[in-house]
Amino acid sequence: MSGGDDVGGVDGGADETAQVMASLGTRLRAVRQARGLTLAQLAAATGISVSTLSRLESGRREPGLRHLLPLARAHRLALDELVGSRTGDPRVHPRPFTRHGQTWVPLTRNPNDGLHAYKQILPAPATPRTGSTPRPEQGSHEGHEWLYVLSGRLLLALGDHDLVLTAGQTAEFDTRVPHGIANAGDRPVEWIALYGAQGERMHIRVRPTAGRTRDAS
Repeated sequence: MSGGDDVGGVDGGADETAQVMASLGTRLRAVRQARGLTLAQLAAATGISVSTLSRLESGRREPGLRHLLPLARAHRLALDELVGSRTGDPRVHPRPFTRHGQTWVPLTRNPNDGLHAYKQILPAPATPRTGSTPRPEQGSHEGHEWLYVLSGRLLLALGDHDLVLTAGQTAEFDTRVPHGIANAGDRPVEWIALYGAQGERMHIRVRPTAGRTRDAS
């Protein structure tokens, strides 16, 4: 490679950096607005003054690490995610995948605090059931889970307790308790799940009625 090519490569990198920095104010404003935060609220969360935040977003001040690090923490983004988008688009573009017969749709990127959100889907049974829903295989692991049923009927087996949750109902539990899920209806079941890294005491938000396999109410 010639010396002229080397210089061109350096200039190209400098141009790219300049483009990212030029669009950063728009990016910072878009991320804040997407999270529904006012300048005052973000100032309280970061320790950066409202006037400085305003200048950063308008491009009248170039941000340094002393600004970007607290902003990334407040928005729960990695630093490269905060500064890497030239479009100012804070949206997550999920890539669904299948695991254990379920479809998983990621709703978060890679947050630093270990919290992950997914939309999960279990298909309808291949053949109509004539009896009760078979109890799912259970597993346990460190962590904490919260789920919200969007549609269908979800069988949640927690330890020795079985609960059937329907649209609009939630459950919250310590994942160290053996647990498993199954489709308790004849249509697909969809729910939102949040997974946290820290285990907490199990707490079910629904009140089961009498009987082992129960509809939550």
